[in-house]
Amino acid sequence: MITYESAEDLSLKIRHLQDKSLKVSFVPTMGGLHEGHLALMKLAQQKSDVVVVSIFVNPTQFGQNEDLNKYPRTLEKDISLLETLDIDILFTPSVEEIYPSNDLESYELGFLDTILCAKTRPGHFNGVAQVVNRLFDIVHPDIAVFGEKDYQQLMIINLINKNRKDDIKVISHEIIRERDGLAMSTRNQYLSFDDRENAKKIYQNLLGIKTDFLRGIDLDSSIKKAKDNLSQFSKLDYLEARNSKDLTDIDNKTDEIILLCATYLGETRLIDNLIFRRKNV
Repeated sequence: MITYESAEDLSLKIRHLQDKSLKVSFVPTMGGLHEGHLALMKLAQQKSDVVVVSIFVNPTQFGQNEDLNKYPRTLEKDISLLETLDIDILFTPSVEEIYPSNDLESYELGFLDTILCAKTRPGHFNGVAQVVNRLFDIVHPDIAVFGEKDYQQLMIINLINKNRKDDIKVISHEIIRERDGLAMSTRNQYLSFDDRENAKKIYQNLLGIKTDFLRGIDLDSSIKKAKDNLSQFSKLDYLEARNSKDLTDIDNKTDEIILLCATYLGETRLIDNLIFRRKNV
């Protein structure tokens, strides 16, 4: 595995590879790697000749009271994991390398920047747009791979990519879960023992809503029941049902529904979602 810290050097290397007709895929991460990240990289390996992984904790997507300073920096461990997969290229830039000037662009993200996580994390998705655009400019991959746990983020990345002039194919991987159903996340390590026990109930409640709805029980009442359950052990940010294709409100013609949830266990904010098809649409 070759490691680059310089954006210019990495760009030159990738152009050289693509000039040789090698297909390059890209998996951007903030480190603290786990099996969920590795699943993205394995998918990238299946789809390309060369896999580039970045590790960069992006400061522009963290709010004032969020966990930027304590976000796990585990580079040595991360490198060991990447080596087990025979990843080709690792990019570990500094903040100055990603943002060489302080003149950061603002992006028009429309409806997607007004709902769900955007309500309680103002500016978060603009920070995501900044770093994704910059990384795409540097790496210019043929394929970029993202996880579906951050589903709203995935929708925004698709929007960003659509507005670009290049031809990067964005693909996604389903959520990877622990044995008890908890969605894998770098932030899971923050949880206390009791909070970790309760965290598995997030997915259990999403499954309960799906089961009730497919049995003909009113969706609003099922969501209310789940909200009451989750509020017993966490501070609920949101729990909503939306159209999985564009995150608009569902109606009688919506064929694929996504349940999205964000909640705090202690100071740790966890997100999860569940996609399912409506019967008889």
